[in-house]
Formats: sequence, C-alpha cells, structure tokens
Amino acid sequence: MPDADAGPGYYAYLTYNVPLSTMRAHRLVAALAAADPRTVLDAGCGWGELLLQVLACVPAASGVGVDTDPRALARGRANADSLGLTDRVRFVEAAAAEATQEPADVVICLGSSQAFGSSADALHALYPLLRPGGRLLFGDAIWERPPTAELIEQLAGLGTVTDLAGVVDIAIDAGFRPLSIGSASRAEWEEFESGYLADWEEWLLGNTKHPDAGHIRAAADAHRDQWLRGYRDVLGFSYLIIGRSA
Repeated sequence: MPDADAGPGYYAYLTYNVPLSTMRAHRLVAALAAADPRTVLDAGCGWGELLLQVLACVPAASGVGVDTDPRALARGRANADSLGLTDRVRFVEAAAAEATQEPADVVICLGSSQAFGSSADALHALYPLLRPGGRLLFGDAIWERPPTAELIEQLAGLGTVTDLAGVVDIAIDAGFRPLSIGSASRAEWEEFESGYLADWEEWLLGNTKHPDAGHIRAAADAHRDQWLRGYRDVLGFSYLIIGRSA
C-alpha cells in the first residue's frame, strides 16, 4: 500500500488494463506466438504486458510499445528488465496514431481505438502497420445488449460503440479476415473493475482522515455505481485475432 503522501497506487492491482483473464491472455499469446513473428508492435501499449509475454514466447522476436502514459511506460521498462527482455523491446512515448515504422509481423491494439478516432479509423490505420500474412490482436469496447440513451451519453468518451458482429464487419471492411472472435466474460469484467478500484479502496482504508480522502472516496463510489448500476452486462469488450492476406 502506498503511503499517504504518495496517494493511491497506479493500476497496481491490474495485470492488464482491460477485462482480460490470465487464461484468455495465455491463449491469445499462444496464438500470436504460433505465427512465429520477428517483429511485434503494441499500439497504445500501456505497460505492454501482452507484448512482453509474446516476446518471452518467441526468443527471436523484438518489439516496440507505443503509449502516451509515462508512468505506464516506466512500468513496462521495469517489467522488461526483470524478464531479461530489455535488449529486445523499446517503449516509446508517443500517440498510438503516430506510430510509424516498418510493418510488423504481429500488431497488438487493446482498448486504444479512441486514440485513432473510432474502431474503423483504428483498423484502417493499423492495416499498413501489419505486414502481409501478419496477425493483429484487436480489442475494443462493444455493446453486449442495447444500451439506454442515458448510458450512451454517460460513456460518450468511448466514442462510437457497436456490437461484436459490428466490430467483425468493420475489420473485414478494413481488409482483414477474422481468425478468432471472442468477448470478455462477466468474471473478467468483475476482476478488472475490482482491480481498477482497488488502488483507491486500499489507500482509503489506511488514510480515512487524509485531506484527499473525501474526493477519492467520491470518485471510487461514483465509478462503482456507474459500473454496477449502469454498464454491467451491457458494455462488453471484444477480442479479435485478425489476419492480413499474404
């Protein structure tokens, strides 16, 4: 637990900054590693957990993670160092939409479509960053069931959201072919949301009289209420492995 002066932790209870179980992550990494990539790009990488896992599975591969969050990138670099991957990965502070490099064999983009504008914008932008015959792991928000107009307004920051079939259609329209289609389970969402809130809640338990406790408690309660009474079982998250024709 961080001390009072440091404030709550920063995603300390999350392995992935998306609703992703360890079991699903292992399956996705195995599928990407099976393509035997030599180059991997993670656009909007955060701390690049899946990027590092793919590199650990493919000793001949090198990777680049791109994100605008310096604290997340610092965590990624530290994790790479602890795994002995420092010489095979670079973490670059830049917008995902500004990623420019030679096409990679594998591209990862999880929860970062808004950096490009929309799901369609992201997939069209990522297409030339994936070499012919390569694989893209694309994860994006979806509706599991029709939302209310109020919920759409509350979650306007997500941009335009469609259902799972709609995301697959968008990927095909962008030139990809779907190889694996899935979406996060309720259990994955519960683990993610609980982990997201755990930094605040653990800090609050030990700092009830801290000057910042009131607004941190209010923010945590507001987020939890929006999840449990708003988008639970309505907002989903897709996981697509899609390929570019050779």
